[in-house]
Amino acid sequence: MEPEFPLAGELAAVFAGTSGLLLSAEAVHTALRLITSVAVETFPNNAGAGVTLLDPDGVLITAAATDAQVERADALQYERGRGPCMTAWEEHRVVHVPDVTRDERWPEWSGAVGATGVRAVLSAPLVAGARSLGAIKVYAHEAEVFGAREEHLLTMYAAQAATLLLHLRTAEDARRISDDLKHALRARDVVSLAKGVLMARHGVSERTAFLMLADSARDKGATIGQTAERLIAPRPGG
Repeated sequence: MEPEFPLAGELAAVFAGTSGLLLSAEAVHTALRLITSVAVETFPNNAGAGVTLLDPDGVLITAAATDAQVERADALQYERGRGPCMTAWEEHRVVHVPDVTRDERWPEWSGAVGATGVRAVLSAPLVAGARSLGAIKVYAHEAEVFGAREEHLLTMYAAQAATLLLHLRTAEDARRISDDLKHALRARDVVSLAKGVLMARHGVSERTAFLMLADSARDKGATIGQTAERLIAPRPGG
């Protein structure tokens, strides 16, 4: 009996391949490359696959693509503000274009992408819970190569891929917050130590020591943290 989700094993391999990278800056990029590679190997007669995501500024970008033609086909959508991948993302549904030369939903994009050699497109939204992360798509050079089975397959794959990406992003956010907190605590400790040095050196109160740091920072055009770092740094030959 054929499994309900034939890509389960391949996607499990993607998880395994990135499990040791959850706190790495390359984790999401690595996962995206694996996701698009699996898509290319799974869908027959395709011309490449890609993933569209929102960047930190809320702009749609091609975060991963198997080749330059995928990037160009995507760019034509972004330039025109319309297309199958953008519609899949916005409407949270699979969008199938059996033949771009006969599709009338996005005439400007269809005409432009047809000139690149793309004839068919299948795109599914990357939705995890209530979050729409973007869309995954496969292109083809021949019309009518994708059917109902491929639509279902890409829908299931997109759901699992979205869960993976959300997990990686959550881990990356946690790492970034942890790093920011460490930096903040380090800065606080440095300032406290510098105040202690000034209090001992000049016999002043904690408040006066802080004001001395602030005045010095202003005179040097630096932050209080930078001034404190210089104050407590070991002196050459000291």
